Amino acid sequence: MNTAALSDIKLQVTGMTCASCVMRVEKSLKAVPGVRQASINLATEQAVVSADPAVTADTLAAAVRKAGYDLATTETTLLVEGMTCASCVSRVEKALRKIPGVSGATVNLATEKANIQALSTVSVAALKAAIEKAGYSAKDVQDAKSQPAARLPAWWPVAVSGALTLPLVLPMLLQLFGIDWMLDGWLQLALVTPVQFWLGWRFYRAGWKALLAKTGNMDLLVALGTSAAYGLSVYLLFKHAAHGMPHLYFEASAAVITLVLLGKWLEQRAKRQTADAIRALNALRPTTARVRRGEVELDLPVEHVVVGDLVIVRPGDRVAVDGEIVEGRSHIDESLITGESLPVAKGVGDKVTGGAINAEGALTVRTTAIGAETTLARIIRMVESAQAAKAPIQRIVDRVSAVFVPVVLVIALLTFLGWFGFTGDWEHALINAVAVLVIACPCALGLATPTAIMAGTGVAARHGILIKDAEALEVAHAVTVVAFDKTGTLTEGKPLLAAVVAAVGSTRDDVLRLAAALQKSSSHPLAVAVMDQVRHERLLVPEAHDAQALPGRGVQGAVRGQTLALGSTRMLRELGLEEGGLHAEAQRLERQGQTVSWLVQSDVAQRRLLGLLAFGDTVKPAAAQAVSRLHQLGIRTVMLTGDNRGAADAVAKELGIAEVRAEVLPGDKAAIVKELRDAGEVVAFVGDGLNDGPALAAASVSYAMAGGADVATETAGITLMRGDPRLVADSLDISRRTYSKIKQGLFWAFGYNVLGIPLAALGLLNPVIAGAAMAFSSVSVVLNALTLRRWHGVANEHSAQPTNQQPRIVAALGEQR
Repeated sequence: MNTAALSDIKLQVTGMTCASCVMRVEKSLKAVPGVRQASINLATEQAVVSADPAVTADTLAAAVRKAGYDLATTETTLLVEGMTCASCVSRVEKALRKIPGVSGATVNLATEKANIQALSTVSVAALKAAIEKAGYSAKDVQDAKSQPAARLPAWWPVAVSGALTLPLVLPMLLQLFGIDWMLDGWLQLALVTPVQFWLGWRFYRAGWKALLAKTGNMDLLVALGTSAAYGLSVYLLFKHAAHGMPHLYFEASAAVITLVLLGKWLEQRAKRQTADAIRALNALRPTTARVRRGEVELDLPVEHVVVGDLVIVRPGDRVAVDGEIVEGRSHIDESLITGESLPVAKGVGDKVTGGAINAEGALTVRTTAIGAETTLARIIRMVESAQAAKAPIQRIVDRVSAVFVPVVLVIALLTFLGWFGFTGDWEHALINAVAVLVIACPCALGLATPTAIMAGTGVAARHGILIKDAEALEVAHAVTVVAFDKTGTLTEGKPLLAAVVAAVGSTRDDVLRLAAALQKSSSHPLAVAVMDQVRHERLLVPEAHDAQALPGRGVQGAVRGQTLALGSTRMLRELGLEEGGLHAEAQRLERQGQTVSWLVQSDVAQRRLLGLLAFGDTVKPAAAQAVSRLHQLGIRTVMLTGDNRGAADAVAKELGIAEVRAEVLPGDKAAIVKELRDAGEVVAFVGDGLNDGPALAAASVSYAMAGGADVATETAGITLMRGDPRLVADSLDISRRTYSKIKQGLFWAFGYNVLGIPLAALGLLNPVIAGAAMAFSSVSVVLNALTLRRWHGVANEHSAQPTNQQPRIVAALGEQR
């Protein structure tokens, strides 16, 4: 055994409590093929594994998890400097993934950031060293932000290079007008040398680092191409200077460097614009807050505010924290957070989000979240995560970029040999080979996907659509079916008690009291509606014991010595009870779109129907327009709900949804989504509740309405920052447009090379024109992606006006009494 070939991998194991845990983890690790030794320290919870180089951290992590334990992991973001093309991205990712303990690394050329997932034992220094060994430099993101601004503007190299190049190119321009004039060769040499070796030094430096890493990149192609043109011109100048001015190619090398510098500067400017969404969100973060502590008001840095503090928000101020209003009324502008263009009225008990702008009234807000837990901080993390991630389509580019530069070098060599063999003129052959090197552009390939994703996720965030990952954005363009949960998604989710009907042998007030007893400790919207009505009528509510939820059916508990249950028609049938004399009334209420719950005595010895409660929920004003918009996009709609068939059909008819699945349990929703997917549909599921988690996980693309259950927001790939269902259609539209921009960018990126390289090899492209085409390719791809910033969705048009059906429902209750 060659111990020198072994590598030591350190793992931070979590969950161990005793020596038997240590033995179990060691045994599991030693069972991995290639592992020679594994030792674990229970006190430090650290495992040191000696293994063959082929053994990866992922394999060891799987072994630890198989033993019933877990590993401490971290996610690190580094700023990588010096990358210029897709080949650079591949090289940095490859270098990072070679580090023992790194489970994943994604590098984004547009943001120049590397996101690394690794075991907690992997140091940031090791990550930086790997990047530097690959030929680049790495910095912490915070260090990069704190750097002082550059003394000189970013365009100065372009300006200086252009000033030195213009006299070299001028004779070419004059020849177009029949003027034959040539600059002295030695003067040409004096002008081009600083361009080649001072302003163009960045290409030599980056190209040399690529060679040391045994790979290639755009800088290497530029350095080789311009050096060949410069070297040929110097050779001709010294050889023929005594016999007259020969034709030189100094203008080709200088013009190519100038054009590439110009292209990179324009590209950087355009890339900065794609990151506008993040900058706009960061600008919302207040730095100070006015806090009331006791009788004193203090202006404190926002990081010194703690949960529970009372924060004073004066008119015109930004809300400093997430919280709940305890004093005052005002209108709040949340447009940059939710995409809602109109200010929203807020009063005592309403929640406010840090970063929103207070309009006319003074507010006192009790802090509920600070720092990284605020809504704004979570939004920024989600947008950054989506912009840093790779879309699946990028894998094609990764495979191409891995072989791009070597293939171009081979084509350039074959071009030189072919032309030299055909004409015997090595000077002409070399110039054609230079054109091949210069026209080849892997930059555009690396920029096409990330710039489109950055622009798409950025404009979506401004309209209240948060896309968690790039894959959700890419998949959404192909959605064929949208399945909606009903309550809280298509309806307001704030039902009101519309009717209470007692069965024979019971009274209305008894039915309401007993129902309230079962619902007293619940926060379910139907329970809230019952308790509101009880308080309104000032009824005394008895105590319930052993109250428990019946998932997807209702609630059960003991009241006054009887076992009672309140729930759906499904629950009634499962208990073996009939609707009896309330059947006709229940059908009437369901036809009106109301949800019926049955109150029953469910003792084993005696089961009987006590009465029913009907709940009315208002359909969201924009829901019908949302469904209509989806139909216009050619997308089928389905409604899934646990409500009874009558209420479901009434809502579906009002909204224009043809397909309804009613009285379904949470697990059934997921099964229906899977059934649709198995039939070949690409399914989006839209929900907001705790019981929507399984269906969200089963969908091709999942949507959560902000303000719903946290589990829905965590499970969903896309979060809608306000409860407007029209945002679903908007998100699908922005996905289609973004995917279209990705395909356009890749088409042009591949097209430039597929068309340009053969033309250059055939001698049909001057190196100067080739350099201009290369520079323009990257700029055009980025500018094409930036056109997404002009997108506007229908959800911000406010064509649907809110309505309030509460008076009608309360009136119905009054008539009933």
